[in-house]
Amino acid sequence: MNSLYPIFLKVHQLNILLVGGGFVGTEKLSFLLKSSPKAQVTAVSKVFNEEFLKLAHDAPNVTLIEDMYHEKYLGAKHIVIAATDDKAVNKQIHDEAKERYLLVNVADTPDLCDFYLGGIVTKGNVKIAISTNGKSPTTAKRLRQLLEEVIPEDINELVENINKYRETLKGDFEYKVEALNKLTEGLVEKSKF
Repeated sequence: MNSLYPIFLKVHQLNILLVGGGFVGTEKLSFLLKSSPKAQVTAVSKVFNEEFLKLAHDAPNVTLIEDMYHEKYLGAKHIVIAATDDKAVNKQIHDEAKERYLLVNVADTPDLCDFYLGGIVTKGNVKIAISTNGKSPTTAKRLRQLLEEVIPEDINELVENINKYRETLKGDFEYKVEALNKLTEGLVEKSKF
């Protein structure tokens, strides 16, 4: 059973520490920036690979620190991603972050994760997150590809129009919910799904 609680974080308003500048660190940074191009990321690594450096260069909100991990880098952070190739260092990052009550993701170690970076489908204002409870990232990837194909390209226009309609509604919250439910009840039947 998947007991995870899905949330959408405004990572452009949060401070993220990413430790590791190799293949896994690059994958984590790429995922963050693809979903949230303005994510506030401080990356710490003794060495950054070329692809990581290119991603960071193209993202003004990514700060690079060429150094080994030290607990001082946890200061003023909200979220920590440990993506080094050293399990002991990743565990140290986890333990020191948890002492500060920070949310932590340790790459490829589900038992040390407070959250997972799952598959994401984005079409304008519509964003769908996919989780396999950390069991199969490949399945999440395939589901993402499927949803990208079947969700209509004009879904964002629909969302914008419904938002404009919502703003014209008078009445209390219950009335607005009822009116919007009536308006959108045929959405699934009429869509290309």
